[in-house]
Amino acid sequence: MTDRSLAPPVPAPRRRHASVFEENRIGFVTRLYLYASLFIVAAVVLLPLLTTALGGFKTLGDLRVHPFGLPTEWQWANYTDILTSLRYWQMLGNSFLIATLTVGLTLVVAAMAAFTFAHVKFFGSGFLLNYFLIGLMFPVATAILPLFIRIRDLGLLDTYWGVVLPQVAFGLGMSILLFRRFFQNVPAELFDAAFVDGCGYLGYFWHITLPLSRPILATVGIIAFVGSWNSYLLPLILLNTEGKYPWPLGIMVYQGEYSTNWQLVLAFITLTILPTIIVFFAAQKHIVAGLTAGAVKG
Repeated sequence: MTDRSLAPPVPAPRRRHASVFEENRIGFVTRLYLYASLFIVAAVVLLPLLTTALGGFKTLGDLRVHPFGLPTEWQWANYTDILTSLRYWQMLGNSFLIATLTVGLTLVVAAMAAFTFAHVKFFGSGFLLNYFLIGLMFPVATAILPLFIRIRDLGLLDTYWGVVLPQVAFGLGMSILLFRRFFQNVPAELFDAAFVDGCGYLGYFWHITLPLSRPILATVGIIAFVGSWNSYLLPLILLNTEGKYPWPLGIMVYQGEYSTNWQLVLAFITLTILPTIIVFFAAQKHIVAGLTAGAVKG
């Protein structure tokens, strides 16, 4: 006769069922909090954009009475008048030119500087890197007066380069920081193999590092593009000719001495932020990869 005290204990089904139920409940609550947070963030981002776009279809009176509702009568002429205006396309072209020059110069200078800081050891490299990163602590407005004097002394006042060069200078800190982190995580085996094959620093940078750096190039490029595209203070101070104004200064066209055509301002803003939204969504995969990549797997 077997002793029942020696038999293995039978797990209680109720406890296991309760444990599974508790895990499912916790998982459901976690997903609920996650979806609620994402919904709130999406509402904070999308509602102002939607309100701005709808405001461009209203009359000034309708905008003042119902700023957040649908238009009483859709005023398509607010958008068509801007799109058929030569001034709008001229300002849009100026913004594209300034932003393109800013992005190109930022990528070239920041990538080479970050590669040097990541792979070349020299006296004072840490001090020089910190000098570049100090620029992250100061906005453009704090240096606008000495910057204006310097641009004037260089003869670049009222020129595109007078706006491009300060934008590149103030964007180098963040760009170098992002590039340097990415370059440091490129596998060291590639660096050693390249030098064994007789490849120097310049060849390694051009033939190996840059082809692997498309995500971070897209990330830095989009950040520089959006920063330049939305820049208002520098063009306002450094440009005097209306024919060279970028789009942020075009809003002043709809501001009169005693009143402002806010419906036209909202329509103008909607049309001018569309290129940045399109560019962002087109390069979204590369931007996320560039910001989250901790290493490059070989």
